[in-house]
Amino acid sequence: MDANKIENLLAEKQNLQKELSTLLWGTLEKRESKGNAYAYLHRREEGIRTTKYIGEYSDIVAQTVVRDTVHAKDIKKKLKGIQKELDALGYKDSELDEHIAQNVAIARRYLVDSVHKLAALEGIATTLADTERILDGGKVGDVTVIDTYKIVNLRRAWDFIMNRHVISSAFNFNLLCEINRFVEDGFHTLAGKARSVPVTIGGTTYKPPLPIESVIKEEIADILNKDIDNEDKAIMLMLYLMKRQIFIDGNKRTAVIAANHLFISKGLGLISIPAEKTDEYKKLLVSYYEGKDEQSIIDFVKQHCITRLQ
Repeated sequence: MDANKIENLLAEKQNLQKELSTLLWGTLEKRESKGNAYAYLHRREEGIRTTKYIGEYSDIVAQTVVRDTVHAKDIKKKLKGIQKELDALGYKDSELDEHIAQNVAIARRYLVDSVHKLAALEGIATTLADTERILDGGKVGDVTVIDTYKIVNLRRAWDFIMNRHVISSAFNFNLLCEINRFVEDGFHTLAGKARSVPVTIGGTTYKPPLPIESVIKEEIADILNKDIDNEDKAIMLMLYLMKRQIFIDGNKRTAVIAANHLFISKGLGLISIPAEKTDEYKKLLVSYYEGKDEQSIIDFVKQHCITRLQ
């Protein structure tokens, strides 16, 4: 194995990837709302379908995307060539732990079911078959365009956390924001950013305080550093994120997917709220919000909401 050649190829690869990250490439979509036009980019990176808001639409933006997309194709062609050389030299990227890889495979197998349960938590009344049809690109007559888009967004958020680079990364505030950006893409221009306005929660007197980024980071770190097992950490993280209401919307969906990042990265299985038990879960959640009963919802999650590998 030629160590010097591998080192040079990896350096070239890193430079090309950095250059690629600065470009506006992909399929451009123009969305209009209240007389204004906004630009979104759709593209696939390492198997993940992404949509990114890039600002107000203009002819200059459109021309830039066309130019950058051509340049991006050239860079990606070079990257493929570098990867072929690395493969020929016997270089291998670090692989996922076998137990974690198995967990990712199971998560992919149950993806439709996981999305269906999260949609039910949001109040979207679709059958499992309807959810599968939507995720396959089909249309369901009695499902609104908004609900359809929410379901597709959930699929994209799940795809994001199951990416091997993402699942091998430690959970943190930035990763949390990225999950919310996928969940709420197309609904809020502030998707993925901590809210700066008050919110209320229906059915409870609890009013979540405005989130302060430094405080949120510290509180998340406190949970992750507790001297408890990883399953309990994931449950506590999920409930904390739901109660804290960090984002303008999509907090419960974001919280469940965030908890699954921790679950899968530790090879623990999957966590999801069964559709038929959503009402019961929400009642326990209100008591938790109001500080009346924390243990009941933890016991409920452990009993009804976890699929363990072992």
